Amino acid sequence: MSASDVRLPSIDGLRAFEAAARLGSFERAADELNITPSAVSKRVATLEDLLGTPLLIRSARALALTTAGKEYLAQVGGALAALAAVPLHRRAVQRSERLRVTTPPTFARQILVPHLEQFTSAHPGIELEVVLSIPYLDAAESDADLEVRNGNAGAAGMAALMHDVVLPVASPTLLAKLPPLRTPADLAHAPLLRTPLEPWTPWFRAAGLPWPEPTQGPKLVDLGLTLEAAVSGQSVALARPSLARSWIAAGVLRPLFPITAPPANQYYLLPHAGDGAPLLFAQWLRGVCEPLARDALRDTLARLSRDA
Repeated sequence: MSASDVRLPSIDGLRAFEAAARLGSFERAADELNITPSAVSKRVATLEDLLGTPLLIRSARALALTTAGKEYLAQVGGALAALAAVPLHRRAVQRSERLRVTTPPTFARQILVPHLEQFTSAHPGIELEVVLSIPYLDAAESDADLEVRNGNAGAAGMAALMHDVVLPVASPTLLAKLPPLRTPADLAHAPLLRTPLEPWTPWFRAAGLPWPEPTQGPKLVDLGLTLEAAVSGQSVALARPSLARSWIAAGVLRPLFPITAPPANQYYLLPHAGDGAPLLFAQWLRGVCEPLARDALRDTLARLSRDA
């Protein structure tokens, strides 16, 4: 038999199947493995797809093994036990609590990562993994323990992590090329960056402008790319001070007007486990985000006053 004929499942999939079969439910298996029930279910389903046969019978009551599942559990149970007995697999680091967090790229780079040492220092027993999600493409349920989303928090029934605002910013290079932007209406003569994640309409209304969304120029489906385009002098961007803080402080982006508006979308956390590492991380993240947004807005308006 050639190597190409062998279909090896993942260890995570085997552990999820063994725990679910032994404990009789995805919820109990999730508690033992320190992941979510949906992650256990997804890993078992992936294993079943690989093998081409169902292993568990899902019902309103406890899970039950199919005939193939009973045979497979007997075959892989010994292999898992042998792997668990390897001394290197039982190091203290392997017994730490694992936490997988997914987050949009710009939130991760500008807010989460710069403050992450606070959490890891306070909780050295938690093995943290941060994975970037892709706006508009990662809407499906993932196997993360905790998810940060950027969207309509109210419609999702979630509380926003912070009360962000938006206002226009531009690079000094671009401003030197444009007619003076003294009032919001002067933006009619300026190119505006577009992103579906940060529509201009809320700010237009706050500024008393009955304008529709811009229709010219490239559409960037990432807040960080939008800010980078503004820094390079391409167009005026609508920015959150919480995300643009470092560029504004460095003077490579300048706030144009003191008028702010709530953004169309806010960052929020999806429902998560009510205890353990997910709860600790959620509490820590909320404690970071709200004062950060408040301080970033204060610093941005102060910069605007100095530049006036």
